[in-house]
Amino acid sequence: MMRMVAAVGLVVGGFAASSMAFGGARIIYDESADAHADIKQALAQAAKEHKRVILDFGGNWCGDCQVLDIYFHDEKNLSLLESNFVLVHIDIGHMDKNTDVAEKYGVPLGKGVPAMAVLDARGKVLYSQRNGEFEAMRRMDEASVTGFLNQWKPGANGKPVVFQ
Repeated sequence: MMRMVAAVGLVVGGFAASSMAFGGARIIYDESADAHADIKQALAQAAKEHKRVILDFGGNWCGDCQVLDIYFHDEKNLSLLESNFVLVHIDIGHMDKNTDVAEKYGVPLGKGVPAMAVLDARGKVLYSQRNGEFEAMRRMDEASVTGFLNQWKPGANGKPVVFQ
């Protein structure tokens, strides 16, 4: 009987933890932000600090966007990200917000999110996600993000990275 009570407790506790994980999504994308102003500010910072800009299109409701953010902030990637890029999170609502920004940078939101573009400090598009490469982040690992960051950091050759 004691084992059954303990097992039920573990199942219920695990369910509660899972519910908190899914219901407690972090706020990554500021729904009230002005994406145009944020990009302008990021480009100014990138020029001053000799970095590139990553535009991350997504929504707080998006589990894959949450995973991408976790991988960006993984200890293996955080210093690479911070030393080479200015990251701009762009809220896309429910695929109905900032669509003009996505279009301007060649990011087809219809292919899924998260979706990214990489800009040089002058605003030139160096990379624009075309085929939903990151829309299944939950099936990828942090090494995929590491490869992406290394591929597009200043001074890198920009050769295609293999997404796993």
